Amino acid sequence: MAGHSQFKNIMHRKGAQDAKRAKQFAKVIREITVSVRSGPPDPASNPRLRAAISAAREVNMPKDTVDRAIKKASGAAGGDDYVEVRYEGYGPAGVAIIVEALTDNRNRTASDVRAAFSKHGGSMGETNSVSFMFQRLGVVSYPADVASEDDMLEAAIEAGADNVVSDEERHEVTCPMEAFFAVRDALEARFGEPQSARIEWRPETTTPLDEEKARAVLKLIDVLDESDDVQNVYANFDLPEDVAQALAA
Repeated sequence: MAGHSQFKNIMHRKGAQDAKRAKQFAKVIREITVSVRSGPPDPASNPRLRAAISAAREVNMPKDTVDRAIKKASGAAGGDDYVEVRYEGYGPAGVAIIVEALTDNRNRTASDVRAAFSKHGGSMGETNSVSFMFQRLGVVSYPADVASEDDMLEAAIEAGADNVVSDEERHEVTCPMEAFFAVRDALEARFGEPQSARIEWRPETTTPLDEEKARAVLKLIDVLDESDDVQNVYANFDLPEDVAQALAA
């Protein structure tokens, strides 16, 4: 497992859970807000809102909290207005990093992200300065016990997916970004609600890190991820098993 997802697993084991949960909720509520503003407040006819509600379930957000967020975002008065922005740059050891944010103040967010890069051994670049090293993919995950490898592969290919990777814990289906909602809906109709479903940046090549460099990169990603405005951070590093174990210890 490479990049940000592996980092998240490490942080999950060591984080302050209550604070992390509150921050996760805040990020999901921002996504719900933008989803409602960009389409109808009915998830049945708003694919992005359905994805946001799926993300809310993934972090165990109560249904009444989700409903309140939808209601607030659909109100005439509105509440906060967020815009989507993306920042790119390089971290320690030349690791490429993409930062996605939802913000009501572009100047504040850009300043915070630039400061994080500068203080932690990185440098913020121009838009598209590193994104060419990544693919934009739809990723749908199911627990391993919902279907056999063959059944999941057959269903995914029929739905328009490119690939399925299965192991003892889960099936991970990847598809072109443009096919994401169709693939997710087809799989949901057959296997039920997925464990997670989102559009991600996936690196085409990765940079292996030793423990010292890994600590520096993870510190930068941690600082970026702590920003209230930042929704997702992706990076093209890879942690060898021994390094991952040393960091988790």
